[in-house]
Amino acid sequence: MKIVILGAGESGVGAALLAQEKGFEVFVSDRGIIKAEFKSELEEAKIPYEELQHTESKIFEASEIIKSPGIPDKVVLIKELKQRGIPVISEIEFAARFTNATIIGITGSNGKTTTTKLIFHLLKTAGLNVAVGGNIGTSFARLLVEGNHDYYVLELSSFQLDGIQSFRPDISVLLNITPDHLDRYDYKMENYVYSKFRIIENQKDKDLFIYSGFDENIKTYLQDKQLKVKEIPVNEVFYKKNKLTVAVSEFDTTKCSLKGQHNMFNATCAIHAVQAIGVDEKFIQQGLDTFINAPHRLEYVATIDGVEFINDSKATNVDAVFYALSAMEKPVIWVVGGVDKGNDYKAIESLVLEKVKAIVCLGVDNTPIIEAFKGKIEIIEETQSCKDAIKISQQYAHVGDVVLLSPACASFDLFKNYIDRGDQFKTAVLEKKTKD
Repeated sequence: MKIVILGAGESGVGAALLAQEKGFEVFVSDRGIIKAEFKSELEEAKIPYEELQHTESKIFEASEIIKSPGIPDKVVLIKELKQRGIPVISEIEFAARFTNATIIGITGSNGKTTTTKLIFHLLKTAGLNVAVGGNIGTSFARLLVEGNHDYYVLELSSFQLDGIQSFRPDISVLLNITPDHLDRYDYKMENYVYSKFRIIENQKDKDLFIYSGFDENIKTYLQDKQLKVKEIPVNEVFYKKNKLTVAVSEFDTTKCSLKGQHNMFNATCAIHAVQAIGVDEKFIQQGLDTFINAPHRLEYVATIDGVEFINDSKATNVDAVFYALSAMEKPVIWVVGGVDKGNDYKAIESLVLEKVKAIVCLGVDNTPIIEAFKGKIEIIEETQSCKDAIKISQQYAHVGDVVLLSPACASFDLFKNYIDRGDQFKTAVLEKKTKD
């Protein structure tokens, strides 16, 4: 069989290395420029590739196509491949064929990375042979090339799930479904919801499905469905005074780095998942005490003159900002802005009025934010750099306040990505702290 891989990013190169290891003839094609580190890997493995083009004569020779999650199905090349009867699958579909390990898959519009990393950390703390990857960090295929594990914890995007046929997680977690990536789904919410639910389409009655029982889109989808999989709906989060109760177990969150009701929901789902595997309470408690979340997610940066600075640059939609503001227990200077996705700020208006004392816009075009809150929040300032945003924030912040970068927008107007935005924010805060 000849495997052709479209896209030479992390998932594509991981798939190429795994396909070669399993004895397939492999060709990699990328219409863009392949990053140097990935090109070097392909050359070292002697895997033929092309960049800046798709040579159709070579691609149509494939027995099967593995495509990058970033390539939509509506692309002409993908449509023609399907018309010719050539299967087009995702890297996770391909990789899953080559392991009998237990797979835990996590999806949702928000909270995927936090929950994925927490499940991995809890299993690792219990001493289990576990690896983590998927939509974060290392591709599933590359994990299999690097070695065998008993458990794989995978963050899964809707784009990855769109390309599955028989992929089946033993434990699936669906955290929430809120509007996102609708341009990929013909601007139809029902298409996006269906994509997320593909995580359970191949699960069997012995498998487990953990999901939010109070997410409206999830509830609506499930109301007329008879699932064949075992279910744990999380209908309520039992969290009070640093005590989190999951099933019959109680855990102390005093030392836990996760804050806010939304993160207690994420932790509840994670704990249900590892309890199903049989992890002892003492290891779960140890894991909660020692967990460090991924950067740019309600990440504490520093305290300057009694004012706390928090980097939540990953909050690129209104729903994520809702969770961030809900977690704040101090008056907030809200740093917000970027490339607006058609945000409806009315969804968080009451929370903003309750929590926010000043808005500092960080974007090229701040018009949607200003129009949403003008006359409602007394102080609204505009900036176009993290240094200026921090300088202005300090003018309005007093001891006991928090400066929260939670943008509600994409970052591409002023930054490379949300990571660059968060890193620049942290650097500017720490430089200010050093000077002071």
